[in-house]
Amino acid sequence: MAVWIVVALLAVLVVGLILLYNRLVSLRARVNNGWSQIDVQLRRRYDLIPNLVETVRGYATHERELFERVTDARTRAIGATGVGDQASAENALTAGMRQLLAVAEAYPDLKANQNFLALQEELTGTESKIAYARQFYNDQVMKLNTAIQAFPSNLVANAFHFEPRKFFDIEDPVRGPVQVDL
Repeated sequence: MAVWIVVALLAVLVVGLILLYNRLVSLRARVNNGWSQIDVQLRRRYDLIPNLVETVRGYATHERELFERVTDARTRAIGATGVGDQASAENALTAGMRQLLAVAEAYPDLKANQNFLALQEELTGTESKIAYARQFYNDQVMKLNTAIQAFPSNLVANAFHFEPRKFFDIEDPVRGPVQVDL
């Protein structure tokens, strides 16, 4: 009888460990999925930026340094690896985009240009999608990191080398035209 109790307890323990491991694998997969969703939206944003820069350049040719800064920031963001590096690159790109849109405000003809307005609208929509994807990713990171630190799943996480993930924290994205007070 005692042998059966020990066997039953071991079976429950093994099933519990399997469930904890599978939960951690599932959480890690959701974090990876969340990051890939962010990546898709960032790529879409990167595709819009050259068109926006060229449209503004047609009206504000003397802003060459700003155009180069935005282009360089875009290039760094495309080549970024890891969450921390990506967040830093995105912050630089966002700052450049804010400046670019502020310059656009000084040109009434540009603000009325249908191509510029369409690009601005598409950029605003993309920024909203990035914000949603970032929120989803950060929620999944929080769940994974909590599971990695909480008992008893931390025992399984340590045994199978599950690592905590970094949150994707960036500055507020570009949202439509920047208001410039003169």
